[in-house]
Amino acid sequence: MTAAATPASSPATAGERPGVRLARSRRNAELSLLLLAMALVAAYGAMVEANVLDTVTPNFWVPAAVLTAVFLGIHVAIRFLAPFADPALLPAVALLNGLGVGFLRRLDLGNAAPEERADLAIFAGTGGRQLAWTLLSVLLAAGLLALVRDHRSISRYAYTLGLAGIVLVMLPAVLPASISEINGAKLWIRIGSFSIQPGEFAKLALLAFFAYYLVRKREVLSLASHRFLGIDFPRGRDLGPVVVVWVISLLVLIFQKDLGTSLLYFGMFVATVYIATERVSWLLIGLVLFFGGAYLAYVLGKSIGGPFLNFSVRADIWLDPFAKPYDEGYQLVQGLLALGTGGLFGAGPGGGQPTELPEVQNDFIFAGIGEEIGLFGLSALLVIYLLIVERGLRAGLAVRDSFGKLLAGGLAFTLALQVFVIVGGISKLIPLTGQTTPFLSAGGSSLMANWLLIAVLLRVSDAGRRPVTGGGKVNRPSGGPPEQLHGAPTEVIKP
Repeated sequence: MTAAATPASSPATAGERPGVRLARSRRNAELSLLLLAMALVAAYGAMVEANVLDTVTPNFWVPAAVLTAVFLGIHVAIRFLAPFADPALLPAVALLNGLGVGFLRRLDLGNAAPEERADLAIFAGTGGRQLAWTLLSVLLAAGLLALVRDHRSISRYAYTLGLAGIVLVMLPAVLPASISEINGAKLWIRIGSFSIQPGEFAKLALLAFFAYYLVRKREVLSLASHRFLGIDFPRGRDLGPVVVVWVISLLVLIFQKDLGTSLLYFGMFVATVYIATERVSWLLIGLVLFFGGAYLAYVLGKSIGGPFLNFSVRADIWLDPFAKPYDEGYQLVQGLLALGTGGLFGAGPGGGQPTELPEVQNDFIFAGIGEEIGLFGLSALLVIYLLIVERGLRAGLAVRDSFGKLLAGGLAFTLALQVFVIVGGISKLIPLTGQTTPFLSAGGSSLMANWLLIAVLLRVSDAGRRPVTGGGKVNRPSGGPPEQLHGAPTEVIKP
């Protein structure tokens, strides 16, 4: 659909450039969905106060109003900076972010003294800090959209981003435990009251490098040496990049003592290889390598301990959390009990006891919310995540250049994998990890990194949805790099 299909006699569109009406229509749809999302956040806040305070204060709407103002700001920025971007991405993310702020404020109300709850300030406690982090994250996302006017320009700095990503991944591992370790996982850098999780930003840098590298090497990685059970397997000498990333992920598992981060880095690389080559064999090789490495780490942890001990302890808790329900298994047991208590419909917003759950504001926020909104509510949240991932994959399908396809596909898969890792951990599907639930958990590092991820998806989506001009060429933003290898159309390599 293009603006050329609009009748020239329409007074509302007379003199408009091609695509202006289409862009306005998408942004108006985004605005309507965004206001609906914020109405749901305001309703959630009212129900929380009704259950926690036994009344609804006159200021229940203020947190939702502040969030609405913040998200309207980036909506206006998108109108000017990425007018053709997917209209469903921002409202879906805003809803998750808003509900996360609302639940964290619910925790603050539950932890406050009864006589102080009604007067709890908007920016007080964990919920107030998350509200401030949301403002900063949205500003960073808008800044990225203004700075990167063409996603292909990111490929110019692919090797620099790759090096920066490796440094950010390994930095907490080499720092003293007093600075970098929390709950057994070395993922942080803490200086006084300030803390940051560099791995959250490393995944974005590494994905940009992976996308650029695989555009250059996809023909080689697509070559098959032999066929087994109907699946074409790559040549042995082409396994080098996967083996290197596998070794790095094992080092993360050993020295940072975190299965989730290791799985995230290795999984996003293997998924990007699969997107580039369409070879199922790469997925099979990746699964064998990862689970083989995890099992080896578990065996070594049971036998020699040392850097492998933390992982073996987490694996034992996963296998039987009720063996020590008041010791090592306490957190997982309480999370499972919270999910079970919630049942199908939950206790209602503000009606549960999430404050009894350890680390409910971080790792176990999904379990805490589940106690109050039940299985149906959690399923709705997962559907929203699924919508964001699907829209990210659709952006990759729509854009014409290979780098954009791999970048958008990798970002969407990474978000899906992160949700799987944390939800799988609290539901006892996989061992517990130190990952945060995107847009819900408290923490500035995770929130900023994920909003930057959404900004890149918006930029790629804008490029893929731009209408074709009268000359048959895509109307691309100015200032981008020339069409070179990273801008070439995708080509599927067949044997």
